[in-house]
Amino acid sequence: MDAKNMMCAADPRHDRYLTASAMFRGKMTKEVDEQMTNVQNKNSSYFVEWIPNNVKSSVCDIPPKGLKMSSTFVGNSTSIHEMFRRVSEQFTAMFRRKAFLHWYTGEGMDEMEFTEAESNMNDLVAEYQQYQDATVEDEGEYEKEGLEENYES
Repeated sequence: MDAKNMMCAADPRHDRYLTASAMFRGKMTKEVDEQMTNVQNKNSSYFVEWIPNNVKSSVCDIPPKGLKMSSTFVGNSTSIHEMFRRVSEQFTAMFRRKAFLHWYTGEGMDEMEFTEAESNMNDLVAEYQQYQDATVEDEGEYEKEGLEENYES
């Protein structure tokens, strides 16, 4: 759970995981689930409290070629909103100048598609920020908002 292990420039230590999956390959102890529960309990402040059992683990006894064992941790962290925000800011700066836009409109895209994509990205950033601060008590509020959005569609 260190920023050095991320595939993009996002620091999960300041944010929270919504869900995660740990995959293990090779001959190892069968106590993986118990150890993963211990890891989650030890790092509970890094996980949202309102998604129960949000860490899943799997074990495959066959190791990857050339190794005795390996593990992979994949997590959906609210820290990704930092990267989405940076991309959105860079896109907005280029779109205002209409940089490279002619290449896309020349292939049949409409300028409105870019405006819609920008709006979708901003909504995604806002949603991740909202989930980062959410608590169990807020659950009914988010369900109500989701129902309202479904009726509007």
